[in-house]
Amino acid sequence: MYWAPPYSYRAPFQPVWATSYPQALELIKQSVQGERNDELFYDELIRLAPTQEQKNIVASIRDDERGHNQMFRAMYKDLTGQEIAAGGNVPYEKIPSYIEGLVTALFGELAAVEKYRRIWSGLPAGIYRDTVLGIIMDEQKHATKYNYLYTLNQTG
Repeated sequence: MYWAPPYSYRAPFQPVWATSYPQALELIKQSVQGERNDELFYDELIRLAPTQEQKNIVASIRDDERGHNQMFRAMYKDLTGQEIAAGGNVPYEKIPSYIEGLVTALFGELAAVEKYRRIWSGLPAGIYRDTVLGIIMDEQKHATKYNYLYTLNQTG
């Protein structure tokens, strides 16, 4: 049990990922603005996958990501009353190889977990925060699947 003398001051604890509500809203907006490039990336990764099983795994991740984008868009509209405009026209860079695409995807999922944790931190308790927690768990599941695909495609 922690004991503090009367009238002592202790700075409130803040996790390093603590985010304000306005910051969380901005991160939601940023999270969906790259949708077009994401679609091109998934299409190419599916095309490069060497087996139907691997194509199906990547397609299932793509479908989850589409759902996440829809949920983030709906949350943003509910919370702000505004629609998220389509992102800028950032040129798409082709994947050099399937393996490199898997590595990019794996680290993209891990970066998403970190970003979404910041969003989660800035939202009030309730349905939106709970939804973001579910999305975080999906991103961790995706990272595990990409790790499996990467391992499956290692030769020798």
